[in-house]
Amino acid sequence: MHSETPAGGSAPGDGLVRAGGIVFIVGAVATLITVAPLFLGTDPFPPVAYAVCMLMGVGFLIAGAGVLRSIAAQRRQARSAAEPAL
Repeated sequence: MHSETPAGGSAPGDGLVRAGGIVFIVGAVATLITVAPLFLGTDPFPPVAYAVCMLMGVGFLIAGAGVLRSIAAQRRQARSAAEPAL
C-alpha cells in the first residue's frame, strides 16, 4: 500500500485535528485549574472559568470533524482509483 499522506505533506482534515487537539488541551488545563480549589480549600473560580472548560468538548468535536474529513477524502481517492478509465 502506498503512503497514507499525500505528496503535499498534509491530508485534508489534518489542520482540524491539530486545532482540535490544541483546543482540547486548553480545555483540559482549564478543567484542572477549575477543579483545583476543591482540593486546595480555596474560593471557587467565577462561572466564566467553568465555561472555558467546555473547550475540551469543543476540541474533541473539531478533531472528530477533521478525522471524518480525512476519511471522506480517502474514500473519494479510493473510488476514483478504482473506477476504470472510460
